[in-house]
Amino acid sequence: MDQLNIAGKAYVSRLLVGTGKYKDFAETRQAIDASGAEIVTVAIRRTNIGQEPGQPNLLDALPPTQFTILPNTAGCYSADDAVRTLRLARELLDGHPLCKLEVLGDPKSLFPNMPETLKAAETLVKDGFDVMVYCSDDPIQARMLEDIGCCAIMPLASLIGSGMGILNPWNLRLIIDQAKVPVIVDAGVGTASDAAIAMELGCDGVLMNTAIAHARNPILMARAMKKGVEAGHEAFLAGRMPRKLYSADPSSPTSGLIGS
Repeated sequence: MDQLNIAGKAYVSRLLVGTGKYKDFAETRQAIDASGAEIVTVAIRRTNIGQEPGQPNLLDALPPTQFTILPNTAGCYSADDAVRTLRLARELLDGHPLCKLEVLGDPKSLFPNMPETLKAAETLVKDGFDVMVYCSDDPIQARMLEDIGCCAIMPLASLIGSGMGILNPWNLRLIIDQAKVPVIVDAGVGTASDAAIAMELGCDGVLMNTAIAHARNPILMARAMKKGVEAGHEAFLAGRMPRKLYSADPSSPTSGLIGS
């Protein structure tokens, strides 16, 4: 079976989902079940997974026995903050090394700060983390992150929460073509067709949160995203027909027609 492999573990689903912005943990669980996702990402600075005893704990709704929990550093603007946050997450998750690194440049665009991202990635890899890293769609910096030892490269399609879809497919293709680790589109997906396009380009997976959580019907959108990712990946594996400019090609054969 064709599977997504990250840090030595195989997953059937190529859709990764966030856990923020839902009305409650019950809706979060419903949406994730509908998405079929096996990896769920959690903002450690915003969501309780045990650091606040006595408060509702996300892990009660999404137990690590059923899902791979991917702690992330959303809200961090420096390498030091990101590293400190993920070390806390590793303690809370009993030594779990898989993490999603994101170091943001400013609170308005949420565009990645790449110098700080590279600095944090180097520290975390040396510290034994399996680092999946949110980054700009710059193929040179993507290669630098892979050379550091990150286990997945996660370029943005467009700004976090924008729903603008894939604005620069050419850069994504450059990153995909050179990468030896999974490439997962992170940020900017708005609807199922965006997810399908990412997969048709050859991405190994798609991570999203706002597109599902802020849909009018999050559960239905989660189901649509699952299908979009699956359809796009199958189309990539199948190989699309060549594009032809001004060259018609009948769907039915023309040889052997009656009367010819």
